Amino acid sequence: MRFQSGDQMKILTDSREQKPYQFKTPSEVGKLDTGDYSIVGLEDHVSIERKELGDLINCLSHERNRFERELYRMRSLDYGALVIEASLSDIANGSYWSQMSPKSAIQSLLAFSIRYRLPIFFCESRHYGQRVTESLLLKYAAEIEKQFRIIHG
Repeated sequence: MRFQSGDQMKILTDSREQKPYQFKTPSEVGKLDTGDYSIVGLEDHVSIERKELGDLINCLSHERNRFERELYRMRSLDYGALVIEASLSDIANGSYWSQMSPKSAIQSLLAFSIRYRLPIFFCESRHYGQRVTESLLLKYAAEIEKQFRIIHG
């Protein structure tokens, strides 16, 4: 772990991210093995996976095996989460182009949340997804800082 107490936290955005978020917190682009966003120096500890609705449905159907491998890797981290740029009702109402039924999509997400200990955040827009992602990473960093202070005085 390269993160040290007193370091300025930087968010790391995966270089393969198609539509990267822009954060208020300093950030940089690099390769992540798991997820789309992490913290520089804590890449092996925390990761956030971002999905637009269409991409999510594709990952639950056609790309399911690849997506489950990603979630399996995420499970080994201290904290991993899925941020979805849609509401649960968008999924329930089938507001996407796919043959996958809304019920199957929701049941898959519920199963993944249990199987991979995966918190899932439904964010009704890209703007809220960005805010939630940044907040989760900031809160994780604050917890690490707090633990560091407890251990090292």
